[in-house]
Amino acid sequence: MAFFRAGYNFKKTTFLLFFLGVWLSCRQEPSVKSDYWSEMSKIIDTIVVPDFPDSTFNIMDYGAVSDGVFDNSHVFERAIKDCTDKGGGVVLVPEGSYLTGPIHLQDNVNLHLKKGSEILFIRDFDAYEPLVHTSFEGTELMNFSPLVYAYKKKNIAITGEGILNGQAGNDFWWPWKGSPDYGWEEGEPNQLASLTRLKEEMSEKGVRVSDRVFGKGHYLRPSFIEPFECENVLIQGIKIINAPFWVIHPIKSTHVTVDGVTVESHGPNNDGCDPEYSKNVIIKNSTFNTGDDCIAIKSGRNEDGRRVGIKSENIIVQNCKMIDGHGGVVIGSEISAGVKNVFVENCVMDSPNLDRAIRIKTNSKRGGTVENVYVRNLEVGQVKEAVLKINLFYGIYGVQEGNFIPKVDNVVLENVNVKNGGKYGILAQGYKEKPISNITFKDVTIAKVDSVYALENVVRLNFINSRINGKQITSPVE
Repeated sequence: MAFFRAGYNFKKTTFLLFFLGVWLSCRQEPSVKSDYWSEMSKIIDTIVVPDFPDSTFNIMDYGAVSDGVFDNSHVFERAIKDCTDKGGGVVLVPEGSYLTGPIHLQDNVNLHLKKGSEILFIRDFDAYEPLVHTSFEGTELMNFSPLVYAYKKKNIAITGEGILNGQAGNDFWWPWKGSPDYGWEEGEPNQLASLTRLKEEMSEKGVRVSDRVFGKGHYLRPSFIEPFECENVLIQGIKIINAPFWVIHPIKSTHVTVDGVTVESHGPNNDGCDPEYSKNVIIKNSTFNTGDDCIAIKSGRNEDGRRVGIKSENIIVQNCKMIDGHGGVVIGSEISAGVKNVFVENCVMDSPNLDRAIRIKTNSKRGGTVENVYVRNLEVGQVKEAVLKINLFYGIYGVQEGNFIPKVDNVVLENVNVKNGGKYGILAQGYKEKPISNITFKDVTIAKVDSVYALENVVRLNFINSRINGKQITSPVE
């Protein structure tokens, strides 16, 4: 496919192609609300942060041993049950190392890790059974329990200054990806056959979730922290390392706060935070140093996303730092149910191993509508590929073409400063039948980038008071 490209040394023919393909539609102002940041403030005011009774349930009182060897699974289970049965409070994890299997949170429980504490999750696949209702890459199934899991609970939290250590590595969990980079060797099992069965034999044919049974022998890794269909969730202060798969995954949840969390995990599919089918989510004051997307907003894959049909909306990212990752704030690729109202502000993104700052990715098999993405006050040191990338032909796991043409409308970046934007200021590829519409760069400065943009099927591109490679960029005029 041919792209329209623009730089400061572009050829006359490219200039004319750009005007033929794009400029007529750029005469209109972007269809954005002038008060969208006040809308963000209203959303923040509605987010409910859980509050807990002043009762403490110290795991040492339930027989915990802090030697990193003793299995404390039943200790956590008893302490959490006692806490919720008595009306809620804090389940306290004192200084020390505590080995355990999956932790299942209950109503009104705050799992609090004191400074100097570390919870290590058992390196034994049997520990993650019985299977639970969960999800893998946007498709629901019955699979291994996430390491910290809550199902249909209210008022739950994980807080403190301790560490959650999934103990995943090239010798446990990660090889199932099927990549030599993560310990897999030719001839060993991996996830591909199970993914094909899950998507093609089950999701596409409408098999009930309860009958999509995986677990041992199927090689699909669990998420680390997963509140599933929960209300009023707080994840605050903790550090998370060595995740099997997605790190923080609120799914079908409302009123979720992620605050002051540090994620350091460079394994396969180690997205930092993935709100999916979720509403009223704020991610703030956190640091992401990951093996995949730092933050990735999702809403289901293909038929499963359309079956569930819940948009992810009112997602706010504030005051975060993104280091390594495929993207700083990403929407997709599993967005079949759509994403609406995303606000990103006051973030720092900088690493030679960070591919893009803002990214939207899907394809005509996944579809989905993405609308109203607002970004401001971004400081970007270095990214590899693009400041903004919108790819509606995203491909992975074979052919990804179908009849669900995605729609992207209304993406605004304002007051963004970039030292090195990599290859493109904007890299956007849409469909002729449904072009990407209303991209606005306002008060954006990119000191260095190879090309200002590469575009295909984009309408209403607007530059307002923006400078790239030292020159003022203006939108084409009639």
